Amino acid sequence: MKYAIVGYHQDEEQHWVARLACGHNQHVRHDPPWQNRPWVITEQGRQAMLGAELECRKCDEGAPRDWTTE
Repeated sequence: MKYAIVGYHQDEEQHWVARLACGHNQHVRHDPPWQNRPWVITEQGRQAMLGAELECRKCDEGAPRDWTTE
Protein backbone atom coordinates (compact mmCIF):
# COMPACT_ATOMS: atom_id res chain seq x y z
CA MET A 1 0.00 0.00 0.00
CA LYS A 2 1.20 3.52 -0.73
CA TYR A 3 1.07 6.36 1.80
CA ALA A 4 2.17 9.99 1.71
CA ILE A 5 5.31 11.28 3.39
CA VAL A 6 4.19 13.63 6.18
CA GLY A 7 7.54 14.37 7.84
CA TYR A 8 11.11 13.25 8.51
CA HIS A 9 13.51 12.59 11.33
CA GLN A 10 17.01 11.14 11.64
CA ASP A 11 17.78 7.87 13.36
CA GLU A 12 20.65 7.30 15.80
CA GLU A 13 23.05 6.80 12.85
CA GLN A 14 21.92 10.08 11.22
CA HIS A 15 20.06 8.30 8.39
CA TRP A 16 16.88 10.02 7.22
CA VAL A 17 13.58 8.35 8.05
CA ALA A 18 10.28 9.32 6.43
CA ARG A 19 7.13 9.44 8.54
CA LEU A 20 4.25 8.07 6.49
CA ALA A 21 0.58 9.01 6.83
CA CYS A 22 -0.22 5.42 7.87
CA GLY A 23 1.81 5.82 11.08
CA HIS A 24 4.87 3.84 9.97
CA ASN A 25 8.45 5.02 9.52
CA GLN A 26 10.58 4.14 6.51
CA HIS A 27 14.28 4.84 5.89
CA VAL A 28 14.91 6.97 2.81
CA ARG A 29 18.63 6.59 2.28
CA HIS A 30 20.63 7.83 -0.67
CA ASP A 31 23.06 4.92 -1.07
CA PRO A 32 23.89 4.46 -4.77
CA PRO A 33 23.76 2.14 -6.58
CA TRP A 34 21.28 0.36 -4.29
CA GLN A 35 19.11 3.35 -3.34
CA ASN A 36 19.13 6.41 -5.57
CA ARG A 37 17.42 9.19 -3.61
CA PRO A 38 19.53 12.34 -3.99
CA TRP A 39 16.55 14.45 -2.83
CA VAL A 40 17.04 13.21 0.74
CA ILE A 41 20.41 14.94 1.08
CA THR A 42 19.06 18.50 1.24
CA GLU A 43 16.32 20.16 3.27
CA GLN A 44 14.88 21.58 0.07
CA GLY A 45 14.78 18.12 -1.52
CA ARG A 46 13.06 16.58 1.49
CA GLN A 47 10.49 19.38 1.65
CA ALA A 48 9.74 18.94 -2.05
CA MET A 49 8.93 15.27 -1.45
CA LEU A 50 6.40 15.89 1.34
CA GLY A 51 3.14 14.38 0.10
CA ALA A 52 4.87 11.97 -2.26
CA GLU A 53 3.75 8.38 -1.76
CA LEU A 54 5.98 5.48 -0.80
CA GLU A 55 5.14 1.81 -0.73
CA CYS A 56 4.70 0.75 2.91
CA ARG A 57 5.80 -2.84 3.46
CA LYS A 58 4.89 -2.62 7.13
CA CYS A 59 1.23 -2.03 6.19
CA ASP A 60 1.37 -4.97 3.79
CA GLU A 61 2.66 -7.13 6.67
CA GLY A 62 0.07 -5.80 9.16
CA ALA A 63 2.75 -4.40 11.47
CA PRO A 64 1.75 -2.10 14.35
CA ARG A 65 2.27 1.63 13.85
CA ASP A 66 5.57 3.24 14.75
CA TRP A 67 3.78 6.43 15.84
CA THR A 68 0.21 7.60 16.19
CA THR A 69 -1.47 10.16 13.96
CA GLU A 70 -3.76 11.39 16.76
